Amino acid sequence: MASIPLKTKNAVRPSTFLAQWGMFFRQFVKHPGMIGSIMPSSASLVDAMLADVDWVHTRLFVEYGPGVGTFTRTVLERMHPEATLLAIDLNLDFVAFLEAQIDDPRLRVVHGSAADVRRFIREAGHRQADYILSGIPFSTLPDGMGEDICAETRAALKPDGAFLVYQYSAYMRRLLSPQFEELNERVEWRNIPPCRMFTATKREMLAQAA
Repeated sequence: MASIPLKTKNAVRPSTFLAQWGMFFRQFVKHPGMIGSIMPSSASLVDAMLADVDWVHTRLFVEYGPGVGTFTRTVLERMHPEATLLAIDLNLDFVAFLEAQIDDPRLRVVHGSAADVRRFIREAGHRQADYILSGIPFSTLPDGMGEDICAETRAALKPDGAFLVYQYSAYMRRLLSPQFEELNERVEWRNIPPCRMFTATKREMLAQAA
């Protein structure tokens, strides 16, 4: 899907790869259960995850666990000038890092849980999201939390909206299957480690006549 040429300013303050990697590594050491990998996602994984997004019509894109902004920056580069990117993270250090590094009026960074996504969407002035992206490690969440987040995510999506998930195991399949009518899975090998990519699409089924 072609990206949208931006007419608004997307100013990203200078930030070297080493600075981003250093922040990511420090947070991994402090909170290993909250971060899925010791290394940020590769450019190949970012491109593969976002390849099928309909940027022309997307007006609200939500990201769970943006971290140091590896996906965030690319989403902003491709997003419509009038769209909003809502980034939700439980880690205050990552929230502060993103707010300090990225200056773009379309980005809204909030501190909190993905389980509260519908509240954050309302507070951002929207009703539902076109896409929700997540890299949070669902296999390490407390019992029941993954199921709750998936249910809330489905409710937060527009009809035909998609939940885009990248994980390092097949664990996510059993959480997504009961909630979404359509589920596609593939692997991006050009990432360390290789990463599973899930696209779970919400389909509103028409009520059948009795």
